[in-house]
Amino acid sequence: MPTRVDRLQLADGPVDLPVWLPAGGHGPGLVLIQEIFGLDAYLSGVAADLAELGYVVAVPELFHRFAPGWSSAHDEAAVARSMEIAGQLDPALALSDVLATLAHLRGVSSGAGVLGFCLGGSLAFAAAAAGTPDTAVSFYGSTVAGEIASLDEVSCPIQFHFGGQDPFIPRSDVAVVEAAVALHPGAEIFVQVSPIRQACARRRRTMPSAVLVGSQNAVGDQVEAALSTAVMVRVSADRM
Repeated sequence: MPTRVDRLQLADGPVDLPVWLPAGGHGPGLVLIQEIFGLDAYLSGVAADLAELGYVVAVPELFHRFAPGWSSAHDEAAVARSMEIAGQLDPALALSDVLATLAHLRGVSSGAGVLGFCLGGSLAFAAAAAGTPDTAVSFYGSTVAGEIASLDEVSCPIQFHFGGQDPFIPRSDVAVVEAAVALHPGAEIFVQVSPIRQACARRRRTMPSAVLVGSQNAVGDQVEAALSTAVMVRVSADRM
């Protein structure tokens, strides 16, 4: 559960913003951007882990305009429904919500970065290009390759993470990002190739229920959460 719920001021009205605080009550801020499943138990766990490392973590609810409170399981039916819900999302409005959360955190913390998975990974990259976060980490952003020209607009340290055998993000797309990163100071890319990381990269997409709920997936959850926290510590050490 979040430590507190702030009120986030948006152009079309205020909304609730769940916030996780570190033990000391303050620290660098981090916008944690959701997947299609909303603020589920997994994302709440990542937020809590990051707060334990000293971050003030805020998770904007991107579906509040058409599916307020959305939180989904990961079985086949739930994945299909989550995809339908996510299809209603206006990317421009979602980006504006992320940037508003970033601005909110700057008012209550020492610096602020962005981190997201899948849908959130795409938005983390978009926020780094359109805004001024202190650091950015994008996991499995499916639109990143198509928007890679925006990397020229990114001035903060940024990391991209992909699965090397992700059937929903072609390896050719990853190669496009790799080529751009090689030319951009402050950008890094990591392509995970171990079996656990492949399951982890796939599990948030439309896959058979055996993959979504299998025992290896639980291990993948732990690896991904640990990696996300380690990445933020290293990337943000000199910035926030």
